[in-house]
Amino acid sequence: MEERAYQWAQALCSCAGEDTDFLRRFWTALLQSEGVYREFVYYLEHETFLCDYKVAGYSVVDIMVWQIDHFKANLDLSHSGAAYAGGHNGDRMLLSAFDTMLKMEREPERYAASMRSETGTDYPDKY
Repeated sequence: MEERAYQWAQALCSCAGEDTDFLRRFWTALLQSEGVYREFVYYLEHETFLCDYKVAGYSVVDIMVWQIDHFKANLDLSHSGAAYAGGHNGDRMLLSAFDTMLKMEREPERYAASMRSETGTDYPDKY
C-alpha cells in the first residue's frame, strides 16, 4: 500500500503544481504521522473521507472547508475570479488539506486559532 500511496502523492503534487521538494517534505511528514497517513490512504481507497483522526478537534474535512472559505474570501475581495482562475483546483485543495493537517500536528493551537477566527465571508458585513 505504501508504494501506491506514494504514487498517488506524486500524482497529487504534480496536478497541484508542486515540485519534487514539496513532495519529499510532504511524504516524509506523512510517513511520520500514523493518523494523517491513515486518512490519506482511506481517501485513496474510497474516494471519501474517513474523518476518524482529528487534531485539536478538527478533521481533514474541517480543514478543507476552512481553506475553501479562504479561497471564497479571496474571490470576494478581488471582485473577479480572474486573479484566481487556475490557481486552485480540487487536487491542490485536497493536497493542501492533508499538508495543513500535518502542519497542524506540530502547531495545533496556532492552526486551531486561525480556524476559529478566520471564517471567510459567509456572513454580512465581514468586509
